[in-house]
Amino acid sequence: MASSSSFSMCAFHSTCTPKVPNCSKEFMDGHSSLFLRQPLHSKLMPLSTDLKRSRFFINEKPLQWELTAKLPQRNRILPRALGIENAPFSVGNKFQLDDIIEAQQFDRETLSAIFEVAREMEKVQKNSPGSQILKGYLMATLFYEPSTRTRLSFESAMKRLGGEVLTTENAREFSSAAKGETLEDTIRTVEGYSDIIVMRHFESGAARRAAVTADIPIINAGDGPGQHPTQALLDVYTIEREIGRLDEIKVGLVGDLANGRTVRSLAYLLAKYQDVKIYFVCPDVVKMKDDIKDYLASKGVEWEESADLMEVASKCDVVYQTRIQRERFGERIDLYEEARGKYIVDQNVLDVMQKHAVVMHPLPRLDEITVDVDVDPRAAYFRQAKNGLYIRMALLKLLLVGW
Repeated sequence: MASSSSFSMCAFHSTCTPKVPNCSKEFMDGHSSLFLRQPLHSKLMPLSTDLKRSRFFINEKPLQWELTAKLPQRNRILPRALGIENAPFSVGNKFQLDDIIEAQQFDRETLSAIFEVAREMEKVQKNSPGSQILKGYLMATLFYEPSTRTRLSFESAMKRLGGEVLTTENAREFSSAAKGETLEDTIRTVEGYSDIIVMRHFESGAARRAAVTADIPIINAGDGPGQHPTQALLDVYTIEREIGRLDEIKVGLVGDLANGRTVRSLAYLLAKYQDVKIYFVCPDVVKMKDDIKDYLASKGVEWEESADLMEVASKCDVVYQTRIQRERFGERIDLYEEARGKYIVDQNVLDVMQKHAVVMHPLPRLDEITVDVDVDPRAAYFRQAKNGLYIRMALLKLLLVGW
């Protein structure tokens, strides 16, 4: 970080009151040119002592940095868990992060401010179809794994804000990666064509490698069994909208907890809130990994493992179901078959759930939620998917033009 930066690595207290962005004219009519058209990250800065990322640790240990004098191409605030002192959440100021890589980057105040922007993005989507907030910007999507909702919602978000999209749907097979090109070389090439890159990759930690390489923003759209931070953001946003609060809630995480990047990222974000209890309900072969359990314990978050979905569902405000991911089992199909179908949300589960509680799912689903659940008003997963559009509109706007 540049020595002139006004940010400090202090932790927020939960009692902080967030300063949320004011609604701008651009949000209201979609045709204003109030926002800067030059990317904030493209500004040149004076030579200064800066922080250079030496490497990212995959095991979630604190990131390490080395000091170096350089002329940075953009004023990076690096992807790590950070607190922001006197954060400028007013319109026109720079967003506090240069990349979206992992859920630990966010604190409560920043989350609240992002959610406020997402609510304004909902107004833009409904009332200002000709919005030009991101006119002149180009987003590249690099997806090395299959995706429907994430890729299309990002592309829709960019286009609804007036931007353009370059896309590759199966970069693992239909890009130079098939010829042996390294991820780093691909990123260096694609950043020459675009202003921001949204990437899904099959390897945990790939998004961090991309962020180290690139001089434009990188958004992690899922990296193997690692993390899926934008999914976690939309999940927490959905919980707040559906339940009305984020403190004092009980959440049941169900299904493939060992390989599910969505539940890992969600657990990190839920730890930001007070008096949260998390239940882990899963087959033995896909239990939640110890690093998440240790992290929750270090943050004072109560968690409990259970084999009884009915009992957990009766206690929870949110039942967050996930599919058993066959693609993560390799040749061990026997283990996949052992895990699949053990925990299914059906009418019997709905019957024991509280009236205010909701069922969520990152989708796609197979048979872990029966289709008759869809008609129950507590089935929130399609509303959850729609919220992904607003969260991703907000993130693109924030990363490219600031608050």
